[in-house]
Amino acid sequence: MLLILRLAVLLIYFLLIAFLGTLICLFRPFNPANTPLCGWLFSVGGLKILGVKLVVEGREHFEHWQPGIVIANHQSNLDLFIFGQILPPRTVSVGKSSLKYLPLFGQVYWLAGNILINRRKKTQSIAAMTAISEAIHRNNSSVWVFPEGTRNPSKTLLPFKKGAFYMALNAQVPIVSICASAYSLHLNLNRWHACTVRVRICPPIMTEGLGKEDLGPLMEKVQFDMQECCNALNQLVEDSTTPA
Repeated sequence: MLLILRLAVLLIYFLLIAFLGTLICLFRPFNPANTPLCGWLFSVGGLKILGVKLVVEGREHFEHWQPGIVIANHQSNLDLFIFGQILPPRTVSVGKSSLKYLPLFGQVYWLAGNILINRRKKTQSIAAMTAISEAIHRNNSSVWVFPEGTRNPSKTLLPFKKGAFYMALNAQVPIVSICASAYSLHLNLNRWHACTVRVRICPPIMTEGLGKEDLGPLMEKVQFDMQECCNALNQLVEDSTTPA
């Protein structure tokens, strides 16, 4: 019963925030400040409705943040609520072009200034790289990417796609990893406290001076570090829920 009630209230809240976000973005379309604001609005109420407690470590890494590439593990559509209030200032994301056809959300996502690409068309992918470089340097923005490329609810990260790392090397900007515990394995929306999600913002990895020949080692290092971080967060969650 609680599950049904929560999902109904969440849907209403989602539609209201999508409508409000669209109105905000209409007054300042494609402004890089739109996405963090809309993300915060979705997250702050959405987590309360879901009964999810969010514990975030490492916010200090965004206190003097410069434009860069932000990457995170992608577990489910609920990532919108988990990560929504963690976006650094002036951050846009890269999403599938099909997102713009989703009622209300697609419109606010597009108007917020996020970058939509058709991954199946090489010419559009190349154009997207140009748009991303422009977003970083000309608009002083950061770009958020899910390097796994798809939703993955397991504790083991999928092999990373190259796109985020190409972007960082091409723009010579830092990469910041954001890791979340495997909440999708513990979430129970029929409980008043559905679960606790632990998130850690890792120190920036600098790419200045690195070239294309460093792509492979860079990807391996970042994925290894993120997996270790996710493992540690999962252990903390499991230790806190195990009866003494």
